[in-house]
Amino acid sequence: MRLDKFLKVSRIIKRRTIANQACDQGRVKINGRVAKAAAEVKVGDVLEIQFGDRVMRYQILQVVESPSKEQVSELYKVI
Repeated sequence: MRLDKFLKVSRIIKRRTIANQACDQGRVKINGRVAKAAAEVKVGDVLEIQFGDRVMRYQILQVVESPSKEQVSELYKVI
């Protein structure tokens, strides 16, 4: 799954266009490397997202195309 789509369906970032902008600005990393919006995410990857001066880290547990509200909490784990 594309990184920008995963960020939207997992509800880490509210809109896909905002996820694209964050990737274009270099604020999103996959496994320590700056990632583009089209980068593929896999189970086990670690995402680092910079929100202002704060950095959040997430480990991907599942990749689901269209999860329900209940499944969203099972897609990632905050590290």
